[in-house]
Amino acid sequence: MRYEKGQKELTRARILDVASKRFRGEGVAGVGLAGIMQDANLTNGAFYVHFKSKEDLVQEVVANTLDRRLEAMISAASKGQSLEEGIREYLSPEARDCPAEGCPAAALVAEIARHPEETRTLFTGRIGRFIDLIARSLPGRDLETQRKDAAALYGMMVGTLQLARAVNDKAMSDQILEGGIEAGLAIVRRRRV
Repeated sequence: MRYEKGQKELTRARILDVASKRFRGEGVAGVGLAGIMQDANLTNGAFYVHFKSKEDLVQEVVANTLDRRLEAMISAASKGQSLEEGIREYLSPEARDCPAEGCPAAALVAEIARHPEETRTLFTGRIGRFIDLIARSLPGRDLETQRKDAAALYGMMVGTLQLARAVNDKAMSDQILEGGIEAGLAIVRRRRV
């Protein structure tokens, strides 16, 4: 299949976008390549023009989606969004109710743990960038404590969002989100030296 200039990149981006939403919304294991390609309005054979395998697609989705999420966080911070506001947004009912549009870490972390080492290494590097960004936003701590607190905060937020999505009792889910916000804010407000 011949592509016009730029068309191959646009097609690849469309596949990545569809796969990202489907993986976050339904899980990697719950989504087949045929469904992704159908949603992208492409034939199954076109997949292999862009990716070697489903695992190759998973790696590209993880890298692309986490990079875009990090860029959005950096942009929000540069426009004045505080870490406290970011925690409240991350642990909001809106974020809970839209996994296909939300945080890829919260949507995929349990599955990524079962993927090959190469995928996990890629995921680890991206998550490290989130922890570094959060650490720089934690005042009154030495560098080691900043990083530990940032890792605890990020892990708590991801786990809170996962648990709030998993329960089928809305009141309990809301309570889980509120508890996560309070715990996150306690980490942010705690000062150590």
